[in-house]
Amino acid sequence: MEIKQYNIVLVNLDPTIGSEIKKTRPCVVVSPNEMNKYLNTVVIAPMTSQSKLYPTRVKVKHEDKNGWVVLDQIRTIDKQRIAKILDALSNKEIENVKRILKETYVD
Repeated sequence: MEIKQYNIVLVNLDPTIGSEIKKTRPCVVVSPNEMNKYLNTVVIAPMTSQSKLYPTRVKVKHEDKNGWVVLDQIRTIDKQRIAKILDALSNKEIENVKRILKETYVD
């Protein structure tokens, strides 16, 4: 399975602690392709179907449903947690994710 940046992948996030997002759910791969190719881990941002208008959330459409990429819950996972590749973000969604990542994590 070739995992690429901005793919939407189905990930088992359990076990979790406290306020971490749990369950098996779609997530967006945010790590670059060079890392995804050579490492056994990937960096993901979970997705949720319900969210408040937080500045760290990006609205996306996946399987004809509206959802949110939760950029305030980014985590590194082992590739074994990925069940399958579902889809990929659109170009406009990618630009929004990049913008929010930069605003949030780059000074």
